[in-house]
Amino acid sequence: MDLISGFDFYGFVILPLLIFLARIVDQSFGILRIIFATKGLKLPVLLFAFFESFVWLLAVRQILVRIDHIFYFFVFAAGFACGNAFGIFLEEKISIGFVIVRVVFQKDSETSIKMLKNKGYRLTTVDALGMEGPVKMIFSTIRRKQVKDFLETLNAENPNAFYTIEDVKEVREGYKGGRRARLTPCNQ
Repeated sequence: MDLISGFDFYGFVILPLLIFLARIVDQSFGILRIIFATKGLKLPVLLFAFFESFVWLLAVRQILVRIDHIFYFFVFAAGFACGNAFGIFLEEKISIGFVIVRVVFQKDSETSIKMLKNKGYRLTTVDALGMEGPVKMIFSTIRRKQVKDFLETLNAENPNAFYTIEDVKEVREGYKGGRRARLTPCNQ
């Protein structure tokens, strides 16, 4: 019973847990800050940078006060690692911005193109020459949150189509519903 009564519950459970969670939060903010910065969104970058550094300072302060306990260093590092993974998870869920999808069809493409157009995807179609002869290519700039649906539609009729996906920093103009429209992250 003396062992339990002498245990520093705050020092070895509560505080390490708080440091661990603080690192998850500040690293997640850091990942999101970088993603928003690459998209040129200044206000979210400012907010994430402020809170990232503030939370980091809170965690580091606790480490420096207890510099002689290596246990806190491991907790700090584990929170950093988990914060990176969690930040990437959040970024995937938020799916901010646009991507360009390039598709090269090795076989009949007409059904896939028709299905994509019927779902409202705007496509640019190009005849090209591949390693083994003529191929059809399409390009489409879509929202990141639409990628899964786009690929499911593509794979329904053409599972062997070769495709690449790249982030797009800015989309200037495009067509929407048969009329010229300005495409921004806010447009639906």
